[in-house]
Amino acid sequence: MMPTMTMVSTTAFEPLTSDFFGYSNLLTEREKESLAALREYLESEVKPIVNDLWEKAEFPHQVVKRLAELDLYRFAWEETRTFANSAVFRGFVALELARIDASIATHVGVHNGLAMGSISVAGSAEQRAEWLPQMASGDVVGAFGLTEPDSGSDSAQGLRTVATRDEATGDWILNGSKRWIGNATFSDITIIWAMSADDGQVKGFIVKTDTPGYTATKIEGKQSLRIVQNADITLENVRVPEAMRLQNGNSFRDTAAVLRLTRAEVAWAAVGNSIGAYEAAVRYTKQRVQFGKPIASHQLIQDLLVKSLGNITASLAMVVRVSQMLDEGTQRDEHSALAKAFATARMRETVAWCREALGGNGIVLEYDVARHFADAEALYSYEGTREMNTLIVGRKITGFAAFV
Repeated sequence: MMPTMTMVSTTAFEPLTSDFFGYSNLLTEREKESLAALREYLESEVKPIVNDLWEKAEFPHQVVKRLAELDLYRFAWEETRTFANSAVFRGFVALELARIDASIATHVGVHNGLAMGSISVAGSAEQRAEWLPQMASGDVVGAFGLTEPDSGSDSAQGLRTVATRDEATGDWILNGSKRWIGNATFSDITIIWAMSADDGQVKGFIVKTDTPGYTATKIEGKQSLRIVQNADITLENVRVPEAMRLQNGNSFRDTAAVLRLTRAEVAWAAVGNSIGAYEAAVRYTKQRVQFGKPIASHQLIQDLLVKSLGNITASLAMVVRVSQMLDEGTQRDEHSALAKAFATARMRETVAWCREALGGNGIVLEYDVARHFADAEALYSYEGTREMNTLIVGRKITGFAAFV
């Protein structure tokens, strides 16, 4: 267990007004303290800058060290966590991040959940000891390379990136390409999943991004999660020592184990993104006067707000329970898949209703709904599309796999 570094909040924790049934009261006092410190930082230092960064499609690199000081890269993994905490707490962390900005939540999810998660789940003891502390401190930033230009939902069978063993040296030679890789324009290492030419199994590799033959190019023109620095990665005879192969990442089953741990947190981020739009809509409608009174007093506006809160509350109930199941050891693929599919679909409805409540101003960044509205589209699609997650649940219901 690492020495405690968590920053202490100067204000007491209060449940969000959008947490209508008070689910955050399930947290321990220690978890609430950490969440309060995170909220204080996000409100004071991140919220004022995100609209400008979103418009410019720039990432605020200064947040990496600050998030590390708040222990955000430490909570999840046994090797780095500063105190015992629950999956429900880690879900609320994702919610708080996405409530302010879904891009920052995605950065944390990629670095902490996917990159560190790959090493924690599939790495050897030596790899975990070497890399996880460096990543927890923010000294090393990670990315996660699974998706390819022609392979997304079918990654289990469709990977075209190939790893070939050099029998003379024992090294691996990687050739192929990856797409939509978050953090990849500035990551120090990227976890690359490739099909082994030897046995046809998916294997994982820790690839230093300064390795010859590795190139990351920023994807331009995005209209969602613009702060996230997604990249196309090209791998041309990239040489990786055997010591950098994830020693316990020897099939797609191991890759899926990492994804299973992070999918529910995307559902939590969807709830947070909904809350960000909802809070902005409530604030705006209380201030905006039409026909001589605030529009919040109009019946149709209240209907939009109540429907939004209903979606948030129902989604929050589902993600709390699925995280409790993770803590209990009973969560399976179909549980996290249903949570992700449901929460992201309800998010799409909610951000649209909140945009509607603002009228024309709903499409202007400064009113704090348009960004959440646009970012919802990416959350809806990554970590498994709604359709793929639906089929995972459908397989459990019927016993038939409709996607193979």
